[in-house]
Amino acid sequence: MRLALLSDIHSNVFALDAVLRDIRRECVDVIVNLGDILYGPIAPRDTFNLLMQNEIVTIRGNQDRQIYEAQEAEIASNPTMQFILDDLGTAPLDWMKSLPPTIQFNEDIFFCHGTPENDLVYLLEDASSGSPVLRSNDDIMALLAGNPSHLICCGHTHLARSVSTRSNQLIVNPGSVGLPAYKDDEPWVHAMENFSHHASYAIVEGSGRSWSVNHKRIDYDVRKAVEAAKSRNRDDWVSFLSTGRAVN
Repeated sequence: MRLALLSDIHSNVFALDAVLRDIRRECVDVIVNLGDILYGPIAPRDTFNLLMQNEIVTIRGNQDRQIYEAQEAEIASNPTMQFILDDLGTAPLDWMKSLPPTIQFNEDIFFCHGTPENDLVYLLEDASSGSPVLRSNDDIMALLAGNPSHLICCGHTHLARSVSTRSNQLIVNPGSVGLPAYKDDEPWVHAMENFSHHASYAIVEGSGRSWSVNHKRIDYDVRKAVEAAKSRNRDDWVSFLSTGRAVN
């Protein structure tokens, strides 16, 4: 089986369009979207519309929940959230609510956003020091919580990585399609950075315990995404998108 793995699009329709065009040349069997899809100051509704034109297996991420669970106080204090809700309308919210948090795709393959049990936890990285460090094998195995799948596909960190465990399981994070860096203060202040503007996704091919991984970085017209973020007064996103670095 040949899979194209996408994650963390974050409303960046310009990056998504470039990635989907590249995927068409790859002749994959399945396209998979690992969540955090429409949250961002770029083009939420256009991103939704483009996704609906393609056959994609999709799960939800933590920031998908954040959109449809947003309360009045959060909306009032977060202009980006207000823009997203105004731009999306009803149909995309209903779609996100319908998405599963995880999918056991077949006997070999499992999809999650964070870990199999929590969409807010990084499966492969510990960022408590402020920067991401690969977790120990024991810590990764504990977070897998006994999931026996040979191939586990996750997102959330925006960092492209492939890790084999002592149980001969392969964990693949394809990185972020639409947001190559960010800074967060939950549950500790930390930054995730890819150090370039490129859109990331992965091609994974194989079966059983035998898988090959090709992490891809795709160029696109990042100026369009930057202009959208700038028009919504998100200077932090301007830096994230254009440099792949977090704001100091």
